[in-house]
Amino acid sequence: MTDGNRQVVFASRPSGWVGEENFSLHSAAIPEPGPGEMLVRNIYMSVDPYMRGMMVDRPSYAAPLRPGDVLSCRVVGQVVASNNPDYGAGDFVFGMLRWEEYSIAKGDEDLRKVDPDLAPLSWNLGVLGAPGLTAWVGMMELGRPKAGEQVFVSAASGAVGQVAGQLARLRGCRVVGSAGSDDKVAFIRRECGYDDGFNYRRAASFETALASHCPDGIDVYFDNVGGTMLDAVLLQANDHARLIECGMISQYNLQQPDGIHNLALFARKRLTMRGFIVRDHYELLPKYLSDMAAWLKSGEVKYREDMVRGLEQAPAAFIRMLKGENFGKQVVQIADDPTEGS
Repeated sequence: MTDGNRQVVFASRPSGWVGEENFSLHSAAIPEPGPGEMLVRNIYMSVDPYMRGMMVDRPSYAAPLRPGDVLSCRVVGQVVASNNPDYGAGDFVFGMLRWEEYSIAKGDEDLRKVDPDLAPLSWNLGVLGAPGLTAWVGMMELGRPKAGEQVFVSAASGAVGQVAGQLARLRGCRVVGSAGSDDKVAFIRRECGYDDGFNYRRAASFETALASHCPDGIDVYFDNVGGTMLDAVLLQANDHARLIECGMISQYNLQQPDGIHNLALFARKRLTMRGFIVRDHYELLPKYLSDMAAWLKSGEVKYREDMVRGLEQAPAAFIRMLKGENFGKQVVQIADDPTEGS
């Protein structure tokens, strides 16, 4: 096919904070699908905190990016041409593809069809995708909150946090969240049903804020930020509290990560800390999607996303998300959505 496939390329490794100079916009030929493959027109793409770790040249659960690579991400798109009998032209799909307008998909276990009648297509990148499943696995499978327990969620208005808190609320817990603006705190309280919340940017100290907003301690902590917030939670944690380590976005751009000083409390309070990676739990996705679709339809769960338009805006959206300037799940719309208005 002819040129016309714009791509975002990883140009250089960042030192400290990511900048737009670490990306470049290229144009390439629209690829032809081979045997068993399909060509997908990408409509929506996700930018997520885990991508920052791929920009560092060190071993991790995902291979590090190399300068010159087209970045990868989760995408919702529509099949344009298919050599795969399981997918036909016009099908809407979700999978790990790339920061570009057209991608080749192989139709393996990382790709699935999506139902455009279930919810807006972009929601498959958030509440009906990996962030939502992340919240489910961390809160319901690992945190296992019980009615009447005290739950605290950091980055509570983000893609994962807004879902995690609502799941705990559905279990009958008292739920408190931290977020980066007064508007975000109002959102988690009024829309997501959090019992309380605070703006961490305005807190005199995290220790004081947690003591005030979690007076009965913390039984389950869903951690999205790490660092000094995690250290403060250890002081407020109840005996036998469960700390679920989902992410540590406050640390990703630091050349020298914050130290944790209250580790002695793990023994005294008999605490449990558990980290996880959502892709180890994809077998739970069908059940999660069934339950979440029902909660969304009934209004028991609310969801908010932050949309920007244009592939060229993806680097800025990624940086904005890392700085906590987004309000809801950060999504980039690459192309027109044929389901809008239908």
